[in-house]
Amino acid sequence: MGEATTCWALIPIKPPGQGKSRLSGALDAQVRSRLVEAMLKRVADAARASPAIQRVCLLSDPELRCAAPLAVLNDAGGGLNTALEAAMATLPQPAPDRIVVIAADLPQLSPQDLTMLATVSPRTIAIAPDRHGMGTNAISLPITAAQRFRFQFGTQSFIAHRHEADRLGYSVETMLSDGLEKDIDEPADLPDAEVCLQEAL
Repeated sequence: MGEATTCWALIPIKPPGQGKSRLSGALDAQVRSRLVEAMLKRVADAARASPAIQRVCLLSDPELRCAAPLAVLNDAGGGLNTALEAAMATLPQPAPDRIVVIAADLPQLSPQDLTMLATVSPRTIAIAPDRHGMGTNAISLPITAAQRFRFQFGTQSFIAHRHEADRLGYSVETMLSDGLEKDIDEPADLPDAEVCLQEAL
């Protein structure tokens, strides 16, 4: 595998109170909010502990305050895909050689998962699908691809992102691990967030 000279991690996060509505049948709003914060901290800590990641940023409202002292890139609105494309066009300079967009709800994520994503070959886009093989929990892009990439987060985003990589002429590597696959969307997923959930209760 190749090595990127510099790699940043970018974690999109919704404003407080707007995340994990599908868990409302199992957790009240206050616990959901604390769970979101605990999972974000776990993801950010994993990214900061990876020797292949030089900078960790959030994509959110610039007024966001979180426990981890992270740079916040402005979410320009219009939905996640539009906000990501705007962020790629306005990254602080000097921009990195590679950027990893990683979901904030991966409570089993490890530094090794981030290192795996950051160290693919320069002409490769790495995609980590969710546990169902349908969504995308992380995507690693060379910066030259990131600035032209049409993000497709949403239903069937894994295959859509593969097609987009093909359109741009990049090879695709699928990244699989428990830490990358196990996002928390439904009440049935909560056992995978046991440690974070205990912190939230």
